[in-house]
Amino acid sequence: LSDCLACDNCMTSEEGARVFQQNQKEFFRILNLNKKCDTSKHKVLAVSICPQSLPYFAAKFNLSVNDAAKRLCGFLKSLGVHYVFDTTIAADFSLLESQREFVQRYQRRNQEEHALPMFASACPG
Repeated sequence: LSDCLACDNCMTSEEGARVFQQNQKEFFRILNLNKKCDTSKHKVLAVSICPQSLPYFAAKFNLSVNDAAKRLCGFLKSLGVHYVFDTTIAADFSLLESQREFVQRYQRRNQEEHALPMFASACPG
């Protein structure tokens, strides 16, 4: 989140408030609270792993990407995380949608003045 450019293109202000709460300090605070209370009162912790982070861990620890994913998932669950999600499929859907939009714009380039260029990028944060 410290890399967020606050471009305001990815979320509403309500979502922004929730994302602001998702930081390392809050994560460890909830983990510690969950350790101290009855499991029926636990806050559910879910972590999403982006596809760009797995090759980094794999290279750093000399593992295959699959092994890095398994170990990272196991580590997070050992800390007390309830769910670990891989967002690779979400990134794939995003690419497919960008591709579809580009093809549509390219086909309309002679009918609409502003069909091209099309600017797109993944969030740098």
